[in-house]
Amino acid sequence: MTSRNPLPPEGLNIPPERRSVKSLWFSTLIRLPDSVIPNIWKRVGLCGFVGLTVSWGYSQGANWLAQPGVTNAVPSLVLGLLLVFRTNTAYDRFWEGRKSWGRIVNASRNLVRQILVAVQTHSDQEQEQQRQIIRLVAGFAIATKQQLRGEALLKFEFDGVLTDHQFDLLRGVNHPPLEIAVWVDDYLQQQRHQGNLDPFQINSLMALMRELVDALGACERILKTPVPLAYSIHLKQLLLIYCLALPFTLVSTLGWLTSVATALVSFTMLGIEAIALDIENPFGRDRHDLPLEAICATIRHNMEDLIALGPACGRRNVDS
Repeated sequence: MTSRNPLPPEGLNIPPERRSVKSLWFSTLIRLPDSVIPNIWKRVGLCGFVGLTVSWGYSQGANWLAQPGVTNAVPSLVLGLLLVFRTNTAYDRFWEGRKSWGRIVNASRNLVRQILVAVQTHSDQEQEQQRQIIRLVAGFAIATKQQLRGEALLKFEFDGVLTDHQFDLLRGVNHPPLEIAVWVDDYLQQQRHQGNLDPFQINSLMALMRELVDALGACERILKTPVPLAYSIHLKQLLLIYCLALPFTLVSTLGWLTSVATALVSFTMLGIEAIALDIENPFGRDRHDLPLEAICATIRHNMEDLIALGPACGRRNVDS
């Protein structure tokens, strides 16, 4: 009888905390370094200090500090809508970046799979050339990662992927992933001229190459179209005004608890804005950015696995 909760297949490396919903909830709750608290605690502390100061002044007889309608200058509904829009915009950028990298993963797999099956090699030299082209597909992903981060190419990341000559060539161009795409295109055209690819096969392979380049372009669009600075500035100003004005609204009701209430509200509002700021550029090296190293490693492992299996693997499985 089949188990109702089968164990995950080997190789998935699912973290233990993800295998239990309860342990995930509590372990996530206490992961403070991964939260926004390190980024906003100073601002929250400032708002709490203002609340404490207002409470002290009110306790000393400064009744004029109690201004219940002072936060009407920045209506809560308006500020909430601005925060929601800011967060949705940032998450849309994050999710669009993840979908683009998903397209790179899938197109890479399909491209290499079709090359292995369609392009028949007749000598060790042709087979080695094919392997090098397949590794170039993994090199495309690695070069794309570095291009999006605005970093120079690192030799150790391309060990076993590019030859020394290819790496030197890439260091001399402005757009390494596009250069790699041209190399793969050139190989495919050579195979077409040699009669190893028919018109349908070459069109299919070129479509997958376009998919890779289109995904790269989508990532560059996200990177080079930041959230308008004026919008970010305006939202920060409104948040600060609202949080600093809040103690004057609460002091007559909460007294000495005004500081705590102000800090909690500030933590909520400022935290939402900080999360949006943290995820709006998903291609960097921050904690909450996309795991591009892991994605590139997955693509590289997939390419090496396909090279090891070769086009005859499918036929052996069918014949066995």
